[in-house]
Amino acid sequence: MILLVGFIVVSIGSALSQTTSWFRFYLVPFLILNRTRGSNSGDGGLYAELLQNRAFQQVTAGTSAALKAWYSVNDALLTVVAETEPVSSALPNALNVTVASDATGPVGFGNTGYFGMKFTAGNTYNASFYYRFPERSDFVGELDVSLQTSEGNVLASASVLVSGDQTSWKQVFVSLTSDITPDATDNVFLVTTDGTAASGLTINFAMFSLFPPTFNNRKNGMRIDIAETLQAMKPSFFRFPGGNNLGQNTASRWVWNATLGHLVDRPGRLGDWGYINTDGLGLLEYLLWCEDLEMEPIMAVWAGYGLGGQSIAEDDLEPYIQTTNDYAARRAELGHPEPFKLTYVEIGNEDFVTAAARTYGYRWNLYVTALQSEFPNLHFIATTFPFNPILDPTPTEYDVHVYQSSTWMSENSFYYDDFQRNGTKYFEGEYATTKSDQGSTFQYSTVEAATADAVFMTGFERNADIVFAASYAPLLQHNSQADWVINRNDNATDVTFQLPFNVSNAAAVTVLTGAKTSANTPSDPDLILPQTSSISTGSAFDYSAPAFSVNVLVLNIE
Repeated sequence: MILLVGFIVVSIGSALSQTTSWFRFYLVPFLILNRTRGSNSGDGGLYAELLQNRAFQQVTAGTSAALKAWYSVNDALLTVVAETEPVSSALPNALNVTVASDATGPVGFGNTGYFGMKFTAGNTYNASFYYRFPERSDFVGELDVSLQTSEGNVLASASVLVSGDQTSWKQVFVSLTSDITPDATDNVFLVTTDGTAASGLTINFAMFSLFPPTFNNRKNGMRIDIAETLQAMKPSFFRFPGGNNLGQNTASRWVWNATLGHLVDRPGRLGDWGYINTDGLGLLEYLLWCEDLEMEPIMAVWAGYGLGGQSIAEDDLEPYIQTTNDYAARRAELGHPEPFKLTYVEIGNEDFVTAAARTYGYRWNLYVTALQSEFPNLHFIATTFPFNPILDPTPTEYDVHVYQSSTWMSENSFYYDDFQRNGTKYFEGEYATTKSDQGSTFQYSTVEAATADAVFMTGFERNADIVFAASYAPLLQHNSQADWVINRNDNATDVTFQLPFNVSNAAAVTVLTGAKTSANTPSDPDLILPQTSSISTGSAFDYSAPAFSVNVLVLNIE
């Protein structure tokens, strides 16, 4: 492996040997951004649910903000109310819909989804919701459930018969199959009724859902297009539920057992990037997703510290450490009697920050001591700086995070080279070139940033005996909810190779290069693409590496 003006990786292999050490990479679901914006990578991204604010979780009843993504159709009065008889203890709010006494035509409400909804001809979309009438009446009529374009063109529809004597909650289900694929994605989900027949009536609704076909046909599963793209990458690891998203404070922390079971029993929480986590993508869904893609899970647990800077006192921490194995029966009840494969558990996230570091010693000790006694085969990953502070028990793995400029990343590819080989392993849990040398954040990653990332990554491979995994951040994001986007020397350089063995007279070379400030954007997503060609080689040959480039040469031993 040679680092030069640009960046060159030489892989030399035969049927029996390969010079590159075995190295695993894994994926980060929640983008671990270092600002207070999120990217809807779970809800609105990988998780296939199409409706936003589907259950009015963690909102304040009676406010306009509580109606996010919902809108009135033909002057129906919409209010989110604190239900006197909630659909569940986890979901106290409901959508209160009143039809005006002089209403005519279809009256009701719609949902705009997460940045729109894509509907495809031939696909079946499964919708459901709960409803009840707060006051008994003689009304008998239909609720029309439909998928429509923003212009009002109906793509699919179905009707549900409802009765005014239904004063307790009832769940209804409909299947909707679109006849066409609209060009635009600003489509909507509607529920309406005949205004004349329902004039003056009030109906309450709760826990909506609209699911497209899912990856592996998993109930409550993942979006097919994103899942298949990730599957093609053949990842080895998946870290969940994220880093900072473990919790801003004790009240909003990720409580894993509150993400199990029926959706109506999951309260959700305000995530650390400013949007509601429905927790429909819960612990079981994460673990099944790992099985579907044959990934090894790395599960992070909240460890007594919130991003707001507060730590649970040592004497008060024990109730937060759940060591019971009573959930084996619960797992079987949920359809998975065999234990999931779990080797790595990460204790907290980024506990190298000052306030967290001061208390991590006792928090690490209490968590690891308790969990290790019950689960001796687990590996526990520490999240402070390596060996600072000194921890007891001594960690066998550390999680290292790096967000830096292009120059820093390029100059620190040898970061792990001098680490002691003492049995300690490292996992580069988050890394990215996020800013220019002048400090401005990249909106779209440039060639400069991409090559800097590539140079830094060579250190992982070169030190694969101690760096056991790495994950770029972010993995997923929406264009409108991004802080930076996933996808050095200034001059071209000529390189002469002198090899101590014979190789074939031709090699494949893949090059990623472009102008320093060039970037792939939504309007021009294919501006910078890898190009593969063939070059003449031998035991001695010359190669010219372009400026700001990643070059991969593959030679075969003869």
